[in-house]
Amino acid sequence: MTLKQRTINGLLWSFIDSFTNQGVQFVVGIILARILSPREFGLIGMLTIFIAVSQSIVDSGFSNALIQKKNCTQEDYSTVFYYNLIIGILFYAILFFFAPQISFFFKEPQLILLLKVLGIGIVFNAIGIIQRTILTKEINFKLQTRVSIVASVGSGSIAIIMAMLGYGVWSLVALTLLRFGLNSMFLWIWAKWKPKGVFSKKSFNELFSFGSKLLISGLIDTIYRNIYFLVIGKYFAAKELGFYTRADQFKAFPSKNLNNIISRVSYPVLASIQNDKEKLKHAYQKIIRITMLVTFCLMLGMAAVAKPMIIALIGEKWLPAVVYLQMLCFVGMFYPLHALNLNMLQVQRRSDLFLRLEIIKKALAVPTILVGIYWGIKMMILGMMVNTIIAFYLNSYWSGKMIGYSFIRQIKDITPSFLLALSMASITFLVGKYLDIPAIWQLFVQILTGILYVFLVCEIINFKDYIYIKLVVFEKISTYRKK
Repeated sequence: MTLKQRTINGLLWSFIDSFTNQGVQFVVGIILARILSPREFGLIGMLTIFIAVSQSIVDSGFSNALIQKKNCTQEDYSTVFYYNLIIGILFYAILFFFAPQISFFFKEPQLILLLKVLGIGIVFNAIGIIQRTILTKEINFKLQTRVSIVASVGSGSIAIIMAMLGYGVWSLVALTLLRFGLNSMFLWIWAKWKPKGVFSKKSFNELFSFGSKLLISGLIDTIYRNIYFLVIGKYFAAKELGFYTRADQFKAFPSKNLNNIISRVSYPVLASIQNDKEKLKHAYQKIIRITMLVTFCLMLGMAAVAKPMIIALIGEKWLPAVVYLQMLCFVGMFYPLHALNLNMLQVQRRSDLFLRLEIIKKALAVPTILVGIYWGIKMMILGMMVNTIIAFYLNSYWSGKMIGYSFIRQIKDITPSFLLALSMASITFLVGKYLDIPAIWQLFVQILTGILYVFLVCEIINFKDYIYIKLVVFEKISTYRKK
C-alpha cells in the first residue's frame, strides 16, 4: 500500500472512529443533559483538570516518542507499559489522599467521594496506552474504531439507565469510568500485543530524552485547556460551570474530533517522510488546506445554529450556554491548525522548541484568566480568542521555517476556506433569524441551507480543496464497490 493509500485509509478509519465514538458520546451527553441539571455537570467539571493533568503525566510523551522512533523493540513497549502503569497508580493515590483538600477548595463536600471513585479511570486508561500507540504507529484505526464504539455504547447505555433511575451525578462518573475500563479491556482482548517481563533502563532513557519535553509541553497545554473549569468552578456557581461545560462539549465535538483525526494520522505519516523536505512540505500543505476547509465550515456553521441546536437537543434550561458556545466556536476552529503545526515540530525532533513555545503561549493566558475572574466568563472567552490567534502565529512561524512553509503562506492557503465558511455561516444565521418555527425544524432548515450553500459555491467556482476531497471520497466508494 502506497503512502497516499495508507494516509487516506488511515484518515477514513480515524474519521469513522472519532466521529462514531464521539457521536455516540455526544448523543449520550444530550440525553443525560435532558435528565440531569447544569449543577451536576458542573460538579464533574470541577474535577476535570485533576483527571486530565494526571492522564497527561501518565503518558509522559512516551506515545509520541514511540511513534517517532523508526524501529521500536519489545523492550521499548514493555518498558513504557510498566512505567505508565506505575505512574497511573501513583497519581490515583495522590488524588485519593488529596480529595478532601480539593473539595475544600471548591467548597463542595460531595467532591471527596466523587474524585476518589472517578480517579480509578486514570489506572484503567494507563493499561491500554501502549496498545493504542502501536495501532496508531501502524496507522491501524479500524480496530481502534471497533473498540471505541463498543466502549462508548456500553458506557453510555449504563450511564443513561443510572440517570433515569435517579443516580444523578454518579451516572456521569460511571460514564467516564466504564468508557476507560471497556476501552482498555477490549484493546487487551483484540489487540495482539502483550507486555513482557522486562524493563530496560537504556530504552527508558532514550525515549524519555525525547518524550520528557513533550511531557512538560503536554502538561502545560492540558493545564491551560482545563484551567478555565477550575477558575469558573472556584469563582462562579456550579450551575455556571455546567453551562460552560456543555458549551465546551458541543464545541469539542467537531473541533476535537478533527484535531484527533488529523493528529493521529498526520504524525506517523509525516514522520515516515521526515527526511524528504520537498515531499514533506507538499503533504503538509495539502493536509492543512483540506483540514481547515472542513474545520471552518463546521465551527462557523455551529456558531450560526447554536441557539436552535441547544434548545432542540438539550432544552431551554441550557439557554445561557448559547453565547458561550458561539464564542468558543471561534476558539475551537484553530485547534486542528495548532495540532498540525506542533506535529511538524515533533516530526523534526524539535521537542525543545515545542516546549519553549508552549511556555510562551501559556504565559500569555494568565491575563485571560485574571480577566475572567474580575469581568466574567464572556470576557475570559474573548481573551481565549485573542490567545488562539497569537498561538497560531507562533506555531506556524517556527514549524513553517523548518520546511519553507511560512505563516503568510499558510494564511493565504486557508483564507479562501475561511471566507467561504464565514459567508455560509452568515447566510445560515440570517435564515434562522427570520424563521418562526419550532427549534428542531429551524435547526434542520439552517443546516440544510449551509450544506447546500457550500456545495453549490464550491461546484460553481471549482474550489480546489473541495474537489480534492470529493475525488478521494468517490475513489474510496468506487474501491469498496469493487470489493
